Amino acid sequence: MPLDLLFAHEPVVLASALTLGALLLWLGATLGAAARGRGKPLSRALLATATVLVATGLWWPGHLMPGDGTLTTDRDIRSALAWALALALAGMARAAAVALARRALPASAAATLATLVLAGAHALLVAPGTYKTWAGAGGSGLLMAVLAASLVLLALERAGTRLSSVLRPSAAIVAAAIVSLGSALATSSRVHDEPAALWPEGLALCGMVLLAAVLLLALREAPRRLAEAAQRAASDGPALDGLTQLPTRVYFEQQLASAAAACDKTHGRLAVLFVDLDGFKPVNDTFGHTNGDRLLAQVGERLRALARSHGVVARVGGDEFVVLMRGASTQEAVAAAAMQLIESLGRPYAIEDRDVAISCSVGIVFYPDSGGASKLLARADAAMAAAKRAGGSCHCFYSPEMDADAHEQFDLLRDLRVALERKEMELFFQPKIDALSGKVTAAEALLRWKHPTRGLVPPSTFIPIAERFGLIGALGSWVIEDACRQARVWRDKGLRMRVAINLSAQQMRQEDIVQRIESALERHHIHPSLLTCEITESVAMEDTQATQETFRRLGEAGIHLSIDDFGTGYSSLSYLRKLPAEELKIDRSFVMDVEHSADARAVVDAVVKLAHALGLRVVAEGVENIRQQQILGEMGCDELQGYLFAKPMSARALLLWAIDDRATAASFRASLFGETQPVASAAEIHPVRAA
Repeated sequence: MPLDLLFAHEPVVLASALTLGALLLWLGATLGAAARGRGKPLSRALLATATVLVATGLWWPGHLMPGDGTLTTDRDIRSALAWALALALAGMARAAAVALARRALPASAAATLATLVLAGAHALLVAPGTYKTWAGAGGSGLLMAVLAASLVLLALERAGTRLSSVLRPSAAIVAAAIVSLGSALATSSRVHDEPAALWPEGLALCGMVLLAAVLLLALREAPRRLAEAAQRAASDGPALDGLTQLPTRVYFEQQLASAAAACDKTHGRLAVLFVDLDGFKPVNDTFGHTNGDRLLAQVGERLRALARSHGVVARVGGDEFVVLMRGASTQEAVAAAAMQLIESLGRPYAIEDRDVAISCSVGIVFYPDSGGASKLLARADAAMAAAKRAGGSCHCFYSPEMDADAHEQFDLLRDLRVALERKEMELFFQPKIDALSGKVTAAEALLRWKHPTRGLVPPSTFIPIAERFGLIGALGSWVIEDACRQARVWRDKGLRMRVAINLSAQQMRQEDIVQRIESALERHHIHPSLLTCEITESVAMEDTQATQETFRRLGEAGIHLSIDDFGTGYSSLSYLRKLPAEELKIDRSFVMDVEHSADARAVVDAVVKLAHALGLRVVAEGVENIRQQQILGEMGCDELQGYLFAKPMSARALLLWAIDDRATAASFRASLFGETQPVASAAEIHPVRAA
């Protein structure tokens, strides 16, 4: 058919079909590209809108052309089928483009072939026989291939590149031209209806184009304004942390938003590294908070040096830091930076004329791979927690499974709060045995959590959560109250036995801790000497006014004081001599090796002699066999504690265990006490009775 006949036929209709179709196709493709890097709800909405726009651009030219004399009902049915095919064609073209961008050749080939088939079906429905008549034998297949290829190229996400400025408009024009010209040819020699009735629909589509253009403009304007706000904040200078002189979290989040907006424009990547120091708490506990602050200042100096090559560094918490790496192209490059960071922070620090070594754990997350910018810090934190669980001093990349671990922690935190209210906690007790007489002298209270669905939750699981989220104080108060209550119950049943509780570093710094302990003792009518407060060596040696004052007041109250885990810290003899403690507990690590290690025996022997010289009793914990018991007894240990005598047990079980006359092993009821063993043998140690 001659082209002059074609263009002589309704030129306004043809021009409007071509222009509006190309606009709809181009806007749909651009909105689809803008969906990348957004949050999931917004991304899905944008992709749905883009698919509808592209489908409308394919459907509109055929619907716009005047009728061919067929019944209105038939035209409506054919128009609806054309719309459904156009929608499927738009979706398939995008699937082909996504597969092609990911270099998944089999998937992209299959999707492109499906796009070609759908394009042919759509053309046959809109203008049956026209493409073949116009293009000649075999030409219709070529036109359909060009249409399919144009739609696939249209859906390829190449926003922000020079290629996009040529590729996307060209693909839109070619696709619109093929559909528009084919539709015009189909009606050029037929009897036509008046096209004026279609103008309301044309106006509606123009409104759709206008709304899509406004949406696209808003999407492009928002990141620019965020970037400008971040630049204004940066021009005023970042707020600095007073201790490390590093930027604060607020400044880091501004820089992160700006960098993420830049990535959206260029389809680039960035990485966030979440850094947490390993072993910082023992430094604080051992050397005091003043020296802990000095160490953090040195960490800040090292991170500032690294920031010159890696990007923005900030302090976001006590011993938590974050690093922003722009242009992070590969995992290998970021992993190398993380290892450099771990090596730098792992070098010794000078504290009080001695070298102190700590390490760090690093969690890594990429943008836009791992979601929106607002979730990056939380997900990098989850990856850091995974690195800590792996042993620390390493890095870990974020994976979606880590969100489940974070949810697990928050679920446990929620349940822990409920457990305190519902009194799901329970104290178990492990006896301390006099090394000479074999009598029970005391029992250490150990916290257990009986979860209604999880069963028995070990302290190693819930205590770190309590410490991290500020519940350790409430747990400690409950332990004080219940230990005193249980001591009263035992006393009423004829068992006068000292009960030992552990005080954390946080509790030792609480101003009212002594008052709360005294109130609990008075409320349950327990003599102060029947309560032992065990404080770890690192906390006992802490040179802070609050800790030393608490020690002094506890001693003045007549409460029995014990220094726990002795031998693992850095004791000062001058402090040890002044503390009102009455006993030392040798750490189980030395007891475990006392059979086979001469060094361990030397340490135990030295601790026993030092303690006795200072008038202190010595308790060895972790005794598991007869040989350990014999060696410790020969060295002069006063009390022993461990699985050789009893595992931790309920209060009722301990009462029966302590008052039962077990002159022979046969009188010991294994069904009640599980794997608990009688003390050595009756010939070596007297039957266990209450002190």
